[in-house]
Amino acid sequence: MPARTDLVRDVDVIRDLANVRLGTSMFRRALNQLSDDDLDEPSLLPGWTRRHVVAHVGYNARAIARLVEWAATGEPNPMYSSPGARAEEIDFGATLNPEALRNLVEHSAIDLDVRWRDLPADRWSFQVVTAQGRDVPVSETVWMRTREVWLHAVDLAGGAQVSDIPTDVLTRLLDDIHGTWRTRDEQALPALRATDESLPKQWAGGESGVVVEGPVAALAAWATGRMAPQRRDIDLAWPGGVPIEAPRWI
Repeated sequence: MPARTDLVRDVDVIRDLANVRLGTSMFRRALNQLSDDDLDEPSLLPGWTRRHVVAHVGYNARAIARLVEWAATGEPNPMYSSPGARAEEIDFGATLNPEALRNLVEHSAIDLDVRWRDLPADRWSFQVVTAQGRDVPVSETVWMRTREVWLHAVDLAGGAQVSDIPTDVLTRLLDDIHGTWRTRDEQALPALRATDESLPKQWAGGESGVVVEGPVAALAAWATGRMAPQRRDIDLAWPGGVPIEAPRWI
């Protein structure tokens, strides 16, 4: 029997699926490098152990799978049953035994990938609603998941770095972050300038005139709060040479 392949034909979605699958593999490797006892240690996210990160990534796959099912059937199926359901799931998941936690991540990721694979080409533009109340085509769920697996692989604090994330993913992530900043305080918005030779890109700032520049991986690490403090004066050029804190992203 020939292998089943993705039904989608949109080249952008096909690219995004490749990135999310690569990110899922990276998260899986980062998790497999941790012992069961390691899961009890703090993650890079304040207030969360590695258990919380693992539980979040597992349940996030299930939540996104509900949106894909919504697109497939046309029957509304929200990511969460209530505003507090997400936090409740994560807190519960963090209490699972290590084997159950690892199985949660593995099985939910496989289920989500199968749902993407089998979604007919004409359903990828179907509108669903995110947990934040945004109306988006279901194709957006691939990018939603991409951000989760790549960044949370880093948050496991087991060796994965922001610099391991593909440049096109980092660039799109910075587009998202900068767009969020723009909705909050236009005047204080810092400008970003990527110094990579292969990626001469800039994100315009506000009236503050603040410009932060450096490799796109360093910019993304700083903007997402995942930059090691001891490297701040090495990777990025700061206004006046003084490191600054990134505006809150999420």
